[in-house]
Amino acid sequence: MNNPNDSLNRPVVVLACQVFKELFNRFARPGTIKEFIYLDYGLHSYPRKLNQAVQEALDGLPEPSLVILGYGLCGNGLNGIRSGKHTLLIPRADDCIAIFLGSYERYQREFKTESGTYYLTKGWLESGSNPLKEYQGYVEKYGLEKADWLIDSLYHNYKRLVLVAHSQEDLDAYRGKAQEVAKFCERWGMQYQEILGSSKYFEHLIQIGMLTEQADENFIVVPSGGELRQDQFIRLEP
Repeated sequence: MNNPNDSLNRPVVVLACQVFKELFNRFARPGTIKEFIYLDYGLHSYPRKLNQAVQEALDGLPEPSLVILGYGLCGNGLNGIRSGKHTLLIPRADDCIAIFLGSYERYQREFKTESGTYYLTKGWLESGSNPLKEYQGYVEKYGLEKADWLIDSLYHNYKRLVLVAHSQEDLDAYRGKAQEVAKFCERWGMQYQEILGSSKYFEHLIQIGMLTEQADENFIVVPSGGELRQDQFIRLEP
């Protein structure tokens, strides 16, 4: 990964999906981050809008900063983001699930266990981004018959629904909502599971944000004047 010197002595700004707000509140040391900017969960459903919102937020920062992006590639929504006068730090992950699980390696193990997995998190349940809520929206907009066709075309290949959280308390608190979604997803034969994740990847992100020269293969550093590209997220399997 790049280790640009132009990130030194710059203020640190967090620009992240709202799904990470609680984790930044918990792990960011007081006084180390100048500003927190959180964008709406729902932007993930519209990668172009996500790209535009992130770019506008970056361009609107008046002072050259080290910007910690609380995102993964997210449906290619971060592809082409320009750093401008800032230095960017982003987890080298396809989406937030690897971050919630604690590592890319654990994400890969879960993928190999069942590639057809749909993950639920506290944030996604709070935002209403899940197959059940999507279906209800389709019914309201298109009627029952077309809604059935649309939702089946999107999710018929999924075999597992997993609630992942960083604490047993969150698993207990969101189990009811997750099981309501799981009940709906039985139409495709999805099996419901729960996984207790880890904050290790996230804590490492904050640590690297203070010392970017320590960035390893799990992070991407984009220097000022650079561009975040899809190919930077690609990993060659051994």
